[in-house]
Amino acid sequence: MTTASTPPPKEAVLWENEGGDSVRCNLCAFRCLIRPGRVGICQVRRNDGGRLYTLNYHAVTASHVDPVEKKPLFHFLPGSDIFSLACAGCNFRCSFCQNWQISQAPRDLKVVHGRSIPPEAMVESAVAAGCRSMAYTYTEPTIFMEYAADCARLARAAGLRNVFVSNGFLTPEAIDLIAPHLDAINVDLKAFRDRYYRQTTKAVLAPVLDGLRYLARQTDVWIEITTLVIPGANDDEGELRELADFIAGELSPAVPWHVSRFHPDYRMTDRGPTPTQTIRRAVEIGRDAGLRYVYAGNLPGDDSESTRCHGCGATLIRRRGYAILANRLRGANCPDCGVQCAGVFENQCRMSNGE
Repeated sequence: MTTASTPPPKEAVLWENEGGDSVRCNLCAFRCLIRPGRVGICQVRRNDGGRLYTLNYHAVTASHVDPVEKKPLFHFLPGSDIFSLACAGCNFRCSFCQNWQISQAPRDLKVVHGRSIPPEAMVESAVAAGCRSMAYTYTEPTIFMEYAADCARLARAAGLRNVFVSNGFLTPEAIDLIAPHLDAINVDLKAFRDRYYRQTTKAVLAPVLDGLRYLARQTDVWIEITTLVIPGANDDEGELRELADFIAGELSPAVPWHVSRFHPDYRMTDRGPTPTQTIRRAVEIGRDAGLRYVYAGNLPGDDSESTRCHGCGATLIRRRGYAILANRLRGANCPDCGVQCAGVFENQCRMSNGE
């Protein structure tokens, strides 16, 4: 495998020797045993002489200013700009990936491409752009943890907050490493069937559920969850009900759930976009399960894009797509009944999903 970056690879975090120069990577739940000269499942962590190195620290593939709602995060500094960045690679192989050109390049093209940008310069760019936070996104941030952690530490020192957009396949050790610097995370809970994970992502479901439980119970990181609803794959009402019950019962009714509309991409072009009525039915299922905040994604103009008070039902934040049309919150409170809306809002300390 080649890399377009000239600096040498950086030693990885969270690994241990397993004897005979083999190493165990403890960053994601695959916990790859990597023999000398080989790479892990993510294709960007290599064993060189009995030490584990990351190949993508100097491979920044994207950096943009986004609305925070695009992550999607609807209860985290709504209406603010967030500086988004990514490095090449992923530990999943989702057949519908919308960012496959950068996430799957190390696997499909056998190249780790990108630009070498020091973390200091990345944080300076975020500050200069007037962003309130930084997002490690587009590809899986777990597999560029070294770069993300270095940026996150500097971002905090500069007064910025940090966000992961993740598949949730982190080990407890990885969560413990990044959580002190992390303010929010959006986890793609892609389905509630292990068979789906094995067939569509080439991973398994259980570690994602375990990671979400750990985040909810052992950290104060704000959590939102996204499920891309794919026709004929994970759109069964019984499965969606189980997934919503898991969020409400094992995490918190205050965790926002984004149910998003699928469109064909990458290697999943054998079906059309998700019917609008399927997304609206998923929203109803989430609300019936007791979730306070359920949102329709990729349906611009739908009424379920807006945030409502779980006390009186009043509209608090009215949205269309990523744009906020009106924000009636008084701090974090409903102006009509005074009930507090869960989240992280302007001039407010972070509030846990469990409140």
